[in-house]
Amino acid sequence: MRVIDHKQTTHKPISLVSHYVKAGFASPADDYIERVIDINDLFQVDESTSFYVRAEGQSMKNSGIMPEDILCVRKDLEPVDGDIVIAAIDNEFTVKTFRKKGKSIFFEASNEDFENIIPIEGQDVQVWGVVTGLARVLKRNKR
Repeated sequence: MRVIDHKQTTHKPISLVSHYVKAGFASPADDYIERVIDINDLFQVDESTSFYVRAEGQSMKNSGIMPEDILCVRKDLEPVDGDIVIAAIDNEFTVKTFRKKGKSIFFEASNEDFENIIPIEGQDVQVWGVVTGLARVLKRNKR
């Protein structure tokens, strides 16, 4: 995983059109701009409590997280059962679903081809933050 500093992101406002796009039959769209948004505002980024990270691997594909997705992570949120988190286990980073049963925790993959991570006594386990959003590029311009 590669951390992306929020300061490296541009703060260029982008127009949000107030018309939903149907994923079924096409319909004419209004050219009405609802408001101008900033990706950092959309993800509620605060420079002291948030960071972006790029995902790799297929272990979270059934949760909609694909390789190269950019995940927005909030360090100020306490993870609860079912949250997707960024964790460091023995200094190796992973993105998984946080599971808590009583006093026990484990990290669940959302792809049956991957094992869940069940920490054992003595392992260094740190939850770095809760994933609150993601951005995905579907097609890149050729340069």
